[in-house]
Amino acid sequence: MSKSTATYWNPLIPDRQDQWQTIENTGGLVEQLTLASDEKNGDYTRLTRFKPGADTCKLGTSCHDYPEEIFIVSGRLYDAAFDLWLETGHYASRPPGERHGPFKTDEGCLVLEISYPSQALLVEG
Repeated sequence: MSKSTATYWNPLIPDRQDQWQTIENTGGLVEQLTLASDEKNGDYTRLTRFKPGADTCKLGTSCHDYPEEIFIVSGRLYDAAFDLWLETGHYASRPPGERHGPFKTDEGCLVLEISYPSQALLVEG
């Protein structure tokens, strides 16, 4: 199986707002929308929208055992793990195990994320 596919559509138009899901414990200020996913291996592409004033400090840092790519589509986002403001056009290809976040934004931010759980590192226990 492979990622789901869709002919051209615009997830940012007002008619699609009901498709966004609020991320828990963010006070309704962070939402996500999955654009494509592979139900078999878990790989996915999604948009994450941080509304002005969003702050994920309560959620702490994030770390995955799989690689992911992120691209800042618009706005700006502060990544506390790197002490860096990410601006429109910033891109990262994160290796498994790289800590990132928590995040905050003053003006809002839209992030494209492509994640590869199918490439997770096996951790020996």
